[in-house]
Amino acid sequence: MDIKSDSEIVAEIYRNAQLALNSISDIMPEVQDGDIREEIMREHEEYERICSEAAQLAMKYNLDLKEPSAIKKAMMWSAIKMGTAADNSAQNIAQMMIRGTVNGITSLKTSLTDGGKNMDPEVKKLLNDLIRIEESFEKKLKNFL
Repeated sequence: MDIKSDSEIVAEIYRNAQLALNSISDIMPEVQDGDIREEIMREHEEYERICSEAAQLAMKYNLDLKEPSAIKKAMMWSAIKMGTAADNSAQNIAQMMIRGTVNGITSLKTSLTDGGKNMDPEVKKLLNDLIRIEESFEKKLKNFL
């Protein structure tokens, strides 16, 4: 196992939250159900907060944060459009959001392990905060299944 640096983890946190924000922006035009729309908008606010905090930490490490690549964004956009073309029900939207959330949780928990014991406490706090909110999003989204 290679130890990830604090700056690598900050970049991972930022990238994870940015991908979530992009996915939410792509899926919102397809969402008709008011209840799930409200939940997704609440999630959007949390991801924006995480991005802001990650950007502040990035300054501490003199880190130039990168947005997800255009190819990654295009792949996500097309997957969302194909996934909702025939079914934009709250249940299907929730399933799609849960898949993305679980992928994020898995990646973040791996980073938590890979960060090692000497991870900057601020980085570890933000990483754990994002894991916690993504786990809560997964739980709330399952109510729409």
